[in-house]
This record gives sequence, C-alpha cells and structure tokens, in this order.
Amino acid sequence: MMAHGGASTEMTLTPFRNVLRLPGVKRLLLGGIIARVPYAAMGLTLTLYIVFGLDRGYFEAGLVGALFVIGGAIGSTVHGRIADRYGVRVILAVTSVAMAAFWLSAGLMSYPVLALLALPAGLVNLPVFVVVRQPLAALVPPEQRRTVYALDSTLVELAFMVGPAAAAVLATLAEPWVMPIVIGTWAPLAGALLWWINPQTTAEHELAEASGPRPARRTWMRPRMVAMLVAGVGATVALGGTDIAVVSMLESTGEDRWLWAVMTLWALYSMVGGFLLGATDRKVNPLWLLAGLGATTIPLGLPGNWWLLALALIPAGMACAPTIAASVDEVSRMVPASVRGEAMGMHGSAITIGSAVGAPFVGWIVDNIGVEWGFVAAGLGAVAAAVIAGALARIGTPRVDTTPELEPLPSAA
Repeated sequence: MMAHGGASTEMTLTPFRNVLRLPGVKRLLLGGIIARVPYAAMGLTLTLYIVFGLDRGYFEAGLVGALFVIGGAIGSTVHGRIADRYGVRVILAVTSVAMAAFWLSAGLMSYPVLALLALPAGLVNLPVFVVVRQPLAALVPPEQRRTVYALDSTLVELAFMVGPAAAAVLATLAEPWVMPIVIGTWAPLAGALLWWINPQTTAEHELAEASGPRPARRTWMRPRMVAMLVAGVGATVALGGTDIAVVSMLESTGEDRWLWAVMTLWALYSMVGGFLLGATDRKVNPLWLLAGLGATTIPLGLPGNWWLLALALIPAGMACAPTIAASVDEVSRMVPASVRGEAMGMHGSAITIGSAVGAPFVGWIVDNIGVEWGFVAAGLGAVAAAVIAGALARIGTPRVDTTPELEPLPSAA
C-alpha cells in the first residue's frame, strides 16, 4: 500500500515537473505571480482610499472601480493585438511607466480627478494575463498547456490571497495613501522584471506563420471561440457574485470577523482544483466545469454559520481555477499563433467583464431580495453561460453523419 501511494504521488507530480523543466517557464511563472500581487490589490486599494482617505461612499468608490475595470477590459484586447505584432516588451515599457505615474500620484488626487482618470488608468494597466498566458502558449507544447495553465491559475489564487489582504492590513495600520504608493512602486518593478525576462510570444516552429499576413478576425472568431469568451464571463460572474454574497451573508449573521478564514479556504479549494486538473491527462470540457461551478454555487445560501459555509464552498471552490484554466487552454489551441495575443486578450477582457457584472448584479439581488438569493443569482449566471456557450460550441462543431449506408437493392434480373 505504501508503494502504491508513493507511485501515485510521483505520477501526480510528474506533469508539473515536466512543464517546469521547459526553458523559460519557471522564470515566466515567477514574474507572473510577482506582477499579480499588486494587480490583485488594485481594486480594493481604490475602494479603501476613496472611502477612508477621501471620506466618500461605497457607491462612489464602486463607480471609480467600475471605470477602472472597464478600462482594463478594453486594454486587455488592445494590448493582446499589439503583443502579436510587436511582442510584449513595448506593452511592458508603456504600462510600467503609466502605472507608476497613476498610482504614485493617486494619494494626491481629489475624487473628481480620480473618477476622470480611472478609465484611462485601467486602459494602460499592465495586462498581466496577456503577458503571461500568451508566452506560455509559445513555451509549452499543446499537449502540456493544460498543466501549465492549471499551475498558472493556482498561482493566481495565491496572488489574490496575498494582494487584497496586504491592502486591508496597510489600510488598517497605516494611512490610506500608503497602499497606492506601494502599488506604484511594486507594479512598475514587476513590469520591469517581465521586460527583462522578455518572454517570447511565438514558438520557433510558428515564426513563419506569425510573420505572414494576419488572418482576418472572421476566420478565427468562430462560434467555439465565442463560446470560450462566454464561459470566461460566466465563470467570473459566479466568482465576483460569490465574493459579494459571502461578505453579505457573514455580515448578516454577525460573523464578518471570520471573513478572512472563509475567503482563504475558498482560495485554497481553488488551488487544489487547479492542481488536480494539471495532474490529470484526461480531457476536461471547460463548459462542464462551468456548469458544475454554477450548480454548486446556487445552494450556498443554505448554511447558517461561517464554518458550514466554508465546508459548503468546497465543490464550487475546486471548480474555480480549473474552469478558467481549461477555457484558456481551449483558446490557445483554436486560434492561429499570429493572433493568439489578441485572442488571449479577449479572454482576459471576458474575465474582467464578468467580474464587473457579477459583483453589482449580486449586490442588487442581496439588497432587494435577500442574502441567500445572492448565491442563487451568481450560480444561475454561470449555468446560463454554460448553456449558451454549449449551444455556440455545437454550432461550431462539424456534424458527423452516423447514418449507416444502405445496401443496394437487388436487381430485378
């Protein structure tokens, strides 16, 4: 039994070891997580600065946050297209300087100035998903991409555990303007690190294709590609909505002091799910994962206290990272190398849009219908997206004729 258990562990870790041995992968993943920590803290930092530093309301903070997110959603696709043509160094140079300028001066801005600059600041924010996931597709063969994207999604969860927590702690222990300065220093340095790494966006065998004429968007923006974008929106509608629903439920039960524990466990479940996806060699349909994420989110309003909610989050949490990773893997396979950055940027935009829609939508449901209905709304959003994406994917899948051939009729002679 011990030998069997040891073999099982070795078998589980082998895909990750093989991926990490590939040239450039470890450096890129390290640069990616360093860049994502301040990225993960940006939204909460804006909120805390506006509420506590400028003494404004949460609606006003949410408005600035929404403008910043919209800018980021637009920028992700634009930056991806630029990366296809010129590589990621141009993007990294421009966004690093822009981030330093915005965040180092944010603590000096009045609310109207912040509201005016939020959208353009989001537009020139570092498109971390593009500059990490597009090069990963160039560094890793197609048969190993699901493993590396699962590993990347797991590291994203780690960044989103550290970044917002650091923002909350600094806002509590220091002045509200301190965290913007930290981001304004850290984020550009992370961009400079990625610039130094200079990850390639095209594999050696793809250079001829990438240097040729750029294919028209209509040739690769097929229903299956649109299905993956819908899946990205649906996944983050569920995640952003669950975020709000968890906060509102614990506040309503007077257990908000345990919010950190529930959120941390939720992220850990997602990391475990990402690890399991990367360790398996079985094909996993991201739309089934999305449907599972939604279905297991719907009943989360039933538990009556924080530890039951933390346990109930296990299945939904374990579907988070795998859903994103599997959809990214699909996008990397279904488009030509010459437009992969734009496609990855579109997927990043879809993820951003889902987060921007899910949180206020569920917030409205919680305020007007009830706390437990927030989870229902978040889960149904994911299920609906899975159904729509499934219909689109079927449109884009060639139909195989399974009708058996008929034997010829015997001759009258």
